[in-house]
Amino acid sequence: MSISVDTIRIGKKYYIVNYGERHEFIVLKRISEDNFLIKDLLTLEKYELQEFMAYGKGDDFELFEL
Repeated sequence: MSISVDTIRIGKKYYIVNYGERHEFIVLKRISEDNFLIKDLLTLEKYELQEFMAYGKGDDFELFEL
């Protein structure tokens, strides 16, 4: 069962499934109430969680803790 963005914690690892793609990341810090600075575990690139979801949430959107 997927979790809500409200339950994301700093220092924890998560993965998102959206539009058939899976992205694993670690949360580095909270930027705002519903936005976080995250680091992709595969590419090591840092970006904001809202940037990742800027293109919308597909029917398969799910968020899980690793």
